[in-house]
This record gives sequence, C-alpha cells and structure tokens, in this order.
Amino acid sequence: MEISAQHVWLMISAAMVLLMTPGLGLFYGGMTRAKAALNMIMMSFISAGIVGVVWVLWGYSMTTGDGVLGIFGNPFANFGLQNLMGSPDLIKAGYSATFAIITVALISGAIADRAKFGAWALFVPLWITVVYCPLAYMVWGGGLMSAGGAVTAVFGQVIDFAGGAVVEISSGTAALVLALIVGQRHGFAKDPNHRPHNIPFIMLGAAILWFGWFGFNGGAATTAEQAGLIWVNTLVTPAAAMLSWLVTEKIRHGHPTSLGAASGVVAGLVAITPSCANISPVAAIGLGFVAGAACAVFVDLKYRFGLDDSLDVVGVHLGAGLIGTLALGFIALPVDGQGGGLFYGGGAQQLIAQTAAVVITLLLSGAGTFVIGRAINKTIGFRVSLEAETAGVDLAEHAESAYAFGEIGAGFNPLHPASHSPAAGVAAAADRPSKSATRTKEDSFA
Repeated sequence: MEISAQHVWLMISAAMVLLMTPGLGLFYGGMTRAKAALNMIMMSFISAGIVGVVWVLWGYSMTTGDGVLGIFGNPFANFGLQNLMGSPDLIKAGYSATFAIITVALISGAIADRAKFGAWALFVPLWITVVYCPLAYMVWGGGLMSAGGAVTAVFGQVIDFAGGAVVEISSGTAALVLALIVGQRHGFAKDPNHRPHNIPFIMLGAAILWFGWFGFNGGAATTAEQAGLIWVNTLVTPAAAMLSWLVTEKIRHGHPTSLGAASGVVAGLVAITPSCANISPVAAIGLGFVAGAACAVFVDLKYRFGLDDSLDVVGVHLGAGLIGTLALGFIALPVDGQGGGLFYGGGAQQLIAQTAAVVITLLLSGAGTFVIGRAINKTIGFRVSLEAETAGVDLAEHAESAYAFGEIGAGFNPLHPASHSPAAGVAAAADRPSKSATRTKEDSFA
C-alpha cells in the first residue's frame, strides 16, 4: 500500500503533538521557582518515556477493538502491536500515543515544587491504564459514549473531536484530586517567591503548544473542508481568549501580563479542542472570549478555597474543558440540516449528551485518581520532605540545578584557569558581599 497524503499528514501531526510535551515542560518549568524548574521539565519528559512504552504494550489495545462492558478494550488483543505489523494502522497507534502522553503530563502542574519524582513515575502508568485508556475507548474506540454505545443510546451522541472530555476534563479533574491529596506547598499564598521565575520560558512553551495544537486538533481531519475549519478555529479561539484574558486582567488587577497572554492562549486552545470541527469561526471567536475571561477568574479562586493548584491546571484545563465541551450544546453546527445546538434550533439533545459525557468523565477521573493517588501517598509517599522542598526539588530529586548563579564570574577568568583554583576561590569569596547583602537578589530566583 502506497503512502498517501493522509498518512503523511497524520505522521506530521503526531510529531507536532509529541513536541507539545517538551513545550509543556518549558511552560511549566518557567511558571515554577528556579529551584524546581528541572523537576517540572523532567515530569513531562518521563511521561513521554513511560507512556510511549505502555502504549505499545497494552495502552493502545485498551482503546480499540472488542471491549469489556463498553468500558475498555482487551489489553491483550493487540499487545505489543504485533497484529498491526504491516498495517497503516500503526500510524494511528503512534498518533494516539501522543495524546495519552500530553494528557498525563498536564496533571503534573498541579503538584509543582513538592512531589517525589519516583511517586510521579509510578502514578503515570497507573493513571493511563485506569483512567485515560477507558475514557479514550468509551468516546473514540467503540465504547459507551461512541456511536452505538449504551450511553449514546440513552443520552445521544457525544461530540468530542479532539479530547475536551478525554484529555482536558480528565486531566483537570485529576489535577484537582491530586493537589488535594498532596497538600499545599509551605508558604502557599504567603511566600512571594512562589511565582514564575522565567517568563520567556512560559511564552516559548505556549508558542510550542499553540503550534502543536494544529496537529492535535487537525490530525484526524478527513476532508480539506474539515481541515480548513479546524485550522481556522484553532487559530482564532486562542487569539480571542488571549485578548479577553488580558482585558479581564486589566480590569481586575490593573495590568495585562505576559503570563496572562500565555495562559489565555492555552485556555482558548483547551476550549476549542472538543468542538474544533463542529462550530463556525464566528462561534469560535465567541467561545474564545468566554473561555479567556472565565479562566482568568477561575485561576484566582484557588486562593479563596485554599487549593494549591500550583500552575493553574484546574483553572485552565478543567475550567476551559468544561466550557468547550458544554458549549457544543449551544453552538454545534447542524449536520446535513439535522441536530445542532440550541442556538441552531437543534433542541436540548446535544446539551444533554455533552452533560452526560462531562459527568462520566468527572466521576471516572476523580475516583480513579483518588484511589491511585491515595495508594501511592500511603505507601511510598507523594511529597518530598520540608527540607527538600525548601532546598528545591531539583537538587533533592535530581542532584541538578537549572542555573549556576553562584559559579558565574565569581573570581573565574577563562584566560587564567588558575584563578578557579580553591585558593583563588577563597580569596574571591573574601571580596564578595555578605550573604545577607545578597539575599534579596538570590530570593528573586527562588
């Protein structure tokens, strides 16, 4: 079988979506303190490593084929993807793996600064197996919420083109539960050093995410007309969400910020994910305006409720995921003159179906994450010690530091290497300001 343009596009889209996970690492790494930046990036990278292996062995098999009670596929039916050898379906398997990778990586932002790397590495394969694979099967693989499924027969067909429920609501719900299990960082809402340390990293990460999202949403397009609609909607919804977030920031806090711009883009991308192929560009603009403004408010609620969702996974991914998924009940386009959302005269059926999908996702992800998170926390423990958190999880968990502030220019002359000898170091130290005099500067990189 010759390779087709569709096959090539799917492989390119898979590469774009895979790039999103390192982009997420930069986005999250910039949002945390300098002494936890590498840990956040590593949590994204290890997600790719673990899920890549799990997906080939049993993950993909659990999302396809004959299912168990319409909940998950037989994990041994395509174990190791042996049955797909010689088939173009291997491309689809690779593409779907990148979705699983980014979904679980998203959760890590809720427990920044305080999680054991080993505990996270154990959480990843368990969550993918217990939560993500069943949801993917139920919505996309022929399960309960697919065409002909039991839930569909009762509530109607769910629309979730690229993962509003499967990816965004599931990860946002898991982030909420895990943040509650792990608990607040020391100094949460009090320590001024709990703030982003590298805004350019955040902006770069958001840009990579926006780029990759065109493959995330558009990879499954089957016609040029559908691909064009998806592309435009994936452009305009985050654009509108960024504007509305910045306006909301200006009204509420007096300044539009770079962090707000990046967060607005992500909120818009999340919101358009389930509906990218099913709403008009004008509706996509409206969806972006609503999602950006709403999520700008949502992220501040964590302080009111004492929820240390460190990097706003709940406020952005759960918040915008709910908005985008439920919005289809109002703005979904009719298909061949039939159905559609309330605004197109389609009645309440689509809203009922979307609500059913939201409830099922919340229950499955919430319960699954609670069981996994509690089990890990009760056995090996999920969070580092107070001493490790204070010193920084980068050093405690990885024996590394993202920045070598103390080694830059401190008595070292590259033309005279001897100046870096221990004796030279002692002499240079005598000329440095005292620790207390440099405290303010050091704290700015905490």
